[in-house]
Amino acid sequence: DKEDDIKVGVKSTALMFQEQTKLWLSGFTVAMMSGLVVAGVNNEQTLPYYAALSAVAVHLARQIYTVDINKAEDCWKQFSSNRNLGLLLFLGIVAGNLLKESKHNGSTKINETVCTKHI
Repeated sequence: DKEDDIKVGVKSTALMFQEQTKLWLSGFTVAMMSGLVVAGVNNEQTLPYYAALSAVAVHLARQIYTVDINKAEDCWKQFSSNRNLGLLLFLGIVAGNLLKESKHNGSTKINETVCTKHI
């Protein structure tokens, strides 16, 4: 918390950002979400992945909107809820890859059937 940072002399981001903390957190969220979207596009991700990203974005937006940056307990509560955010993102990646794999296997079977019939 900020008071402890001041007592010990730590130069934390909480002290540096001060009252603009929510603005900085919003910027970090946009950067992270953009990176995750680009990663999904580059890996040809499917709907479950993007649905998870949407839920992650809503979770982070709610956190930023509701957190009281001057209450250490509230900051800790919001921070510790990010365990759920990581789990949600992980499940989106797994589900997206499973759907991608099933689509890939389905199209391979169709292509094999078409090729076999023409031979």
